[in-house]
Amino acid sequence: MLSLAPWVDLAARTLDTLVPSRMTAIPSSLPAWLSALTRPFWIAAALLLGLGASLRAWLCFHDDGIYWPDEIFQSLEPAHRLVFGYGLIPWEFRDGARNWTFPGLVATILRLVTFVTGNQPLRYLVAIRLVFVLVGLATAFGIYRLAKSYDARPVGAALAAVLFALSSPAIYFSPRALSETASALPLVFGLALVLRRNPPRPTLAVGTSLLGLSVLLRIQNAFFCAGVLGVLLARRRWRDAALAAVTLAGWAFLYGLIDRLTWGDWFHAAIAYLRANVIENKGAQWGVSEWSYYFRVFWTSSPIGAVLVAVPALFAVRKAPGLVSIIVLNLIALSQVEHKEYRFLLTSFPALFAIAGIGVSELIGRVERLGGQAWWVAAPMASAAVVPALGFHSLTFGDLGAYEHEKPQVSAYDDSGPINRLLLVAHDQNDICGLMMAAIHPAWAGGATYLHRNVPMYWRGDGDVSSHYNYVVTGGRAPGQVIASEGPFTLVRTRATCAADPGFRWWLP
Repeated sequence: MLSLAPWVDLAARTLDTLVPSRMTAIPSSLPAWLSALTRPFWIAAALLLGLGASLRAWLCFHDDGIYWPDEIFQSLEPAHRLVFGYGLIPWEFRDGARNWTFPGLVATILRLVTFVTGNQPLRYLVAIRLVFVLVGLATAFGIYRLAKSYDARPVGAALAAVLFALSSPAIYFSPRALSETASALPLVFGLALVLRRNPPRPTLAVGTSLLGLSVLLRIQNAFFCAGVLGVLLARRRWRDAALAAVTLAGWAFLYGLIDRLTWGDWFHAAIAYLRANVIENKGAQWGVSEWSYYFRVFWTSSPIGAVLVAVPALFAVRKAPGLVSIIVLNLIALSQVEHKEYRFLLTSFPALFAIAGIGVSELIGRVERLGGQAWWVAAPMASAAVVPALGFHSLTFGDLGAYEHEKPQVSAYDDSGPINRLLLVAHDQNDICGLMMAAIHPAWAGGATYLHRNVPMYWRGDGDVSSHYNYVVTGGRAPGQVIASEGPFTLVRTRATCAADPGFRWWLP
């Protein structure tokens, strides 16, 4: 008969490595790992992580809004088109400026979710949001592991994870289908494995592969890969640097192969993206910000959180110069691009918070040398982190550095939510044969992902197409039968049937 004793013992010893050994005495009647989990600090940490998870889950059911069109049209909408055969197509997927790895991954999730829950859009939308929340919570554990790879104390590493879990910007972005939030997970675990002290070659290969995967999900993560190679060379780990370079080259080959299979040319998406955003500077049409934008918005989005991260990070510079250098170089690279968005910083969050955890460990060491105790540092920081978390719903677009000239005082939550919920109502109308988006440009709505009807979608700039739709989402009055209203927006049924439109194209205006 197979014995489970060795596996139970291995699990106990593994868990024992994740918890501190000096917080309290361990009762002899309990296993070490179970006793550790009953210590006050770890109970508090679990509760705070649970608070962060609960706030993220709440958003999944109460926020149908959009921060930026990319969370729909670079992920959900192309995924919907892959699974169901229709969806609005932005210029990036007409010109081939995006690699298909990320939307392909979202499409896989969408297919699995619809297999279980059916094709109701509200169900699969909530389920996908919950998946991204789980990705964010796993990223918090990655922060813990990254801090531990620099020999941070378990208390400091766990506090870094708690700070991330309770960060109001991290909470806000967590359910959104953005490549930044998705790629942060393999990125942080890749850094944790590669930058640890003397990792075995297989561990190094796995870590570097995770970094390569993060680039497939978001090409800008190549800056982190370059930084990691620089750190390995600076440490004179020549063989490790060579292995990492070869592994990353393999992932670069895979990137090019995916482009070859999907767009027809090797590295088509990378070349098209660089041409549009570096040579043509197409991103500038969405706004230009000063070089210090990311530092400014990191503060305005959560002043308390910024202090809790920045101050301990100062104590980590000598302990983790390589990791600090990677973050600094990435911030410099981001700051050189004229068009800036706060979400671009999300891939740096895990390393930033891990650095703070390393700094907390150093600070605790200094306090203990003066006769103090670890909780003198951990308790005030954990308590202060609750403040921005509980005020997460007060964030405005101005706080997050978006639409700073158009609507800086408008709440960042549920923006366009009423329109998207009207699209969900339109989905339930069996006679719908065409929809006019008169209230808002389609880029700031949920597209076919929310409507989930294979019918033409128009907007007011399309000219006279009134014979081709029989429902309209409007912010004013429209002749016809009012089906539903929310706030200033109304879904109106204008006619019984639609004339066929052979010239309709699913192109996002």
